[in-house]
Amino acid sequence: MGFNCGIVGLPNVGKSTLFNAITQTAAAEAVNYPFCTIEPNVGRVEVPDPRLLQLAKIASSKKIVATQIEIVDIAGLVKGASKGEGLGNQFLGHIRGTDAILHVVRCFENGDVIHVSGSVDPIRDMEIVETELMLADLESLKKREASISKKNNADLAAEKAFLEKSIDWLESGKMLNRLILNDGEMPLADPMRLITRKPVLYVCNVSENEIISGNAFTKRVEDFSKDRNSAMVVASAAIEAEIALIHDENERELYIQSLGLSESGLARVIRGGYGLLDLITFFTVGAPEAHAWTTKKNSRAPTAAGVIHTDFEHGFICAETISYDDYIAHNGESGAKAAGKMRLEGKEYLVNDGDILHFRFNV
Repeated sequence: MGFNCGIVGLPNVGKSTLFNAITQTAAAEAVNYPFCTIEPNVGRVEVPDPRLLQLAKIASSKKIVATQIEIVDIAGLVKGASKGEGLGNQFLGHIRGTDAILHVVRCFENGDVIHVSGSVDPIRDMEIVETELMLADLESLKKREASISKKNNADLAAEKAFLEKSIDWLESGKMLNRLILNDGEMPLADPMRLITRKPVLYVCNVSENEIISGNAFTKRVEDFSKDRNSAMVVASAAIEAEIALIHDENERELYIQSLGLSESGLARVIRGGYGLLDLITFFTVGAPEAHAWTTKKNSRAPTAAGVIHTDFEHGFICAETISYDDYIAHNGESGAKAAGKMRLEGKEYLVNDGDILHFRFNV
């Protein structure tokens, strides 16, 4: 699987509509009143990658397996959520297990869709959500600080310093994903699953007629995200819902092009998420199956092999490697090999996005 992410935002910003559209399900009830999402809905969606289809065509693969992302639709947060307002902080716990946060922001005016705060103001809305996430992390950090404060164990000195540093940072009004940790602090932070350490992709939900140009709201969100060294994408939940109803791939592409778009909002969200998490895709290709896999950028070959199976990593010998461009230019593995474009790479090889790999291993 590629990665998993939690969709957060205020009620009625379009989270559930977007979730339904990109997972092509009706699992998340989309109703025009706050807190219609009670339990978190979980869906998986294939990562669109035209390269996989091209590779499968050349190799005459009988089966195509795309990598997937898991999306968790979490109940709308409101001011005071960390103290039990709305549906309470129980839902903040669902965010802790995700790799990244998709923060959906309402960037459209529509009098027929209730706004929990009575007006559209994306900066105010984002700050409300971020404040609740920071308060939830503060509570976790202070509980841990209290539990070890009276212990005189010298081994806890580093953790106490880390907790104090993190608490001071949050109390200054900044998310922990902007706090630089050293190598010694990372192992202390990771087990706590702190929400505000996760990378955030801001998703501006706009009306259909503003999907290309954006609007004044999206410009403000763009500035906001840049200030946080994060990223943002513009999408229309309404358009994504229409795209989800078109099952024929060619018709879907024609519809997207008719809107003046080069790709769907889903594709932009996934690309943004991959960028946030420094993820790349590699492929295994053959007649039985063309398969896309996800690994971290700058992963060494054995690590990438372990994504497929731990035996591949533990018994790694080498990786037969062809770049995507060479595979396409020479019409497949045989042509690439004849042209001298297949390489045998060892344990120190850093896998590139688009590599076609065949791992040799010894159990």
